[in-house]
Amino acid sequence: MLDLLVIMLERVGMIVAVAFILTRFQFFKNLVHHDKLDRKQELTAILFFGFFGIVGTYFGVALDTNTLHFNSVAISLSSDEAIANSRVIGVVVAGLLGGYRLGVGAGLIAGIHRMTLGGFTAVSCGLSTIVAGVVAGAFYRKGNALKPLTVFGIGALAEAMQMSMILLLSKPFEKAFTLVEVIGVPMILANGVGAALFLLIVRNLISEQEKMTALQAQKTLRIANQTLGYLRKGMSTETAMAVCNILYRELEPSAVAMTNQTDILAHVGIASDHHHIGSPIRTDETKGVIHHGELVVVNDGTIHCDYPGCRLGAAVIAPLIRRGETIGTLKLYYPSEKVITDVSIELIAGLSSLLSNQLEIAETDRAYQLAKEAEINALQAQINPHFLFNAMNIIVSLIRTDPDQARKLLMSLSYFMRQNVTGTTASQISLEQELSHVKAYLEIIEARFIDRLTILYDVDDTLLNERIPPFTLQPIVENAIHHGINDMEKNSIIQVTVRSLATEIEITVTDNGKGIAPERLAVLGVTQLESTTGTGLGLFNVNRRLMMTFGDQAALSIISEPNDGTVISFRIPKLEVDE
Repeated sequence: MLDLLVIMLERVGMIVAVAFILTRFQFFKNLVHHDKLDRKQELTAILFFGFFGIVGTYFGVALDTNTLHFNSVAISLSSDEAIANSRVIGVVVAGLLGGYRLGVGAGLIAGIHRMTLGGFTAVSCGLSTIVAGVVAGAFYRKGNALKPLTVFGIGALAEAMQMSMILLLSKPFEKAFTLVEVIGVPMILANGVGAALFLLIVRNLISEQEKMTALQAQKTLRIANQTLGYLRKGMSTETAMAVCNILYRELEPSAVAMTNQTDILAHVGIASDHHHIGSPIRTDETKGVIHHGELVVVNDGTIHCDYPGCRLGAAVIAPLIRRGETIGTLKLYYPSEKVITDVSIELIAGLSSLLSNQLEIAETDRAYQLAKEAEINALQAQINPHFLFNAMNIIVSLIRTDPDQARKLLMSLSYFMRQNVTGTTASQISLEQELSHVKAYLEIIEARFIDRLTILYDVDDTLLNERIPPFTLQPIVENAIHHGINDMEKNSIIQVTVRSLATEIEITVTDNGKGIAPERLAVLGVTQLESTTGTGLGLFNVNRRLMMTFGDQAALSIISEPNDGTVISFRIPKLEVDE
């Protein structure tokens, strides 16, 4: 009995090899994870485990019940022979992983095959194999992994049931009893251990594979996080060098390099003595990748570098693609082709795609920034003629009635226009410059209103060096003049307030005019409005530029009640400005 147990346990070594092979099949990974199999995968699994049961039969030993000698299993057995085998392992595993259909399917294949071999236990062993599939299927629980000790018990139970069926169905009973007495305990123990070992090995191997995959994904995400800040600036010598240093540190190859279409942008690692930054691409393989846009593995021990004695060995060269065009390459060098695995090739291909996507994002960001700047310039260009038209109308009206005042106003306008030229070429100016624009404008307006208008300024002088988009305040003040106090006979007031908050500057323009109707207030500054006294673009443009420059939090706030004046304010972030 002990000798047979040793022999049976030796046969379990086959299980290790089969379990390893199984981990390469997707249907088996789905089984282990208790995912749903399609019909094709289910049929594949039944055939596989049925074949595994057949192999377990042939890897057993034939016992002659008369002589009690063990022999190798032949194509057919004599009437005195039976087989001590590991057939039940494949059937039990199939039932535990896939339920009744897999267990019974594999049991039918392995059981019918056993019946064809003959021997006085042919029917009982064949039927018990099918029953083993039913028993294992009964313990199947989708989403729950069984413990090894439980699997051992199920495998041992299935084998014990086979021994019982041999005693019940095989004739003569004396031979059946002798057989069970010799092989019963060894087979129950060996097949229980085999079933538990089978699932344990498979789950550990798949777990290790998934762990490696998770580590690779984690590494890729870590690289992505580190490189994003650089490649968002575009591909240059500085950004390429930073990225290569990150990859060299994370992946530990012999060297890392990046190129554009013609030159080396960065090279970190061995051979940096002749693969200089800014020098032309030296290898034909790199030129080929740029031309064809496909990843290549140079694994013949040389990269065909034209520099004598170059120590670079094998390499993986991947394209960097932007808008469908190969704009450069990513190259990782290794000592030899043995170091380059399928996993490393997949990782580099993924990194190439990741870096290419980051370059696409950088290009999109640049295009968006250019578009935003162009729109800001267009909005400023719309405001300038609007102001000039109103200012000239006022001056023209004074030329005949008060030439000296008209001359003074022209000087103010001249000053304003000089500042205006500076403003059209700058995205931001100092708050002091912007207030000068407003004061120059209001000097012209005061001449029109004579003694009807009072201008008040409440400005924190410590904020005069803070930055603001040009032509921001003047349209707001102009709106207060034309739509607020224009029809007032006396006591018109316009107040400009600039005050400091914790991290922001609040700028407010207040008038005591006729106010704004509620239906117009709801859309003012949000949409372009038709106006009988202006273009209707002033507040809309100001609001757009503030939000485009500082974000939505800088949008205009407008508070107004009919016949009770209007308050228009906005907040912009403080900036540290060197005087």
